Amino acid sequence: MSKLFIGGLAWHTDDDALRKNFEQFGQVEEAVVVKDRDTGRSRGFGFVRYSNESEADSAIAGMNNTEMDGRVIRVDKATDRRQQGGGGYGGGGGGYGGGGGGYGGGGGGYGGGSGGYGGGRYD
Repeated sequence: MSKLFIGGLAWHTDDDALRKNFEQFGQVEEAVVVKDRDTGRSRGFGFVRYSNESEADSAIAGMNNTEMDGRVIRVDKATDRRQQGGGGYGGGGGGYGGGGGGYGGGGGGYGGGSGGYGGGRYD
């Protein structure tokens, strides 16, 4: 079984459209566009699952960096989130930049340092 990550989807692309575009490479076991739990709108990415590796490899070769529903999509093997370590985009302990928390790393918040957005204190 092989699961693919599909990024850059158009907001109006739904599960059925995703399935139809990827069925040409083999039997699609599952096709899901991930939606925001509060708004129900697409988050612009989804997953397609094939029963065997060769179909998934064909789909990557045939669909990566191609246009679907007016947008150029990115297709790659999906990775298990539990194997990626910490949090967010930067890995590490949390948030975008790694480090201890938030965007910039360091100890807390966006800018690093030790206190919130810009680091330091505002006395």
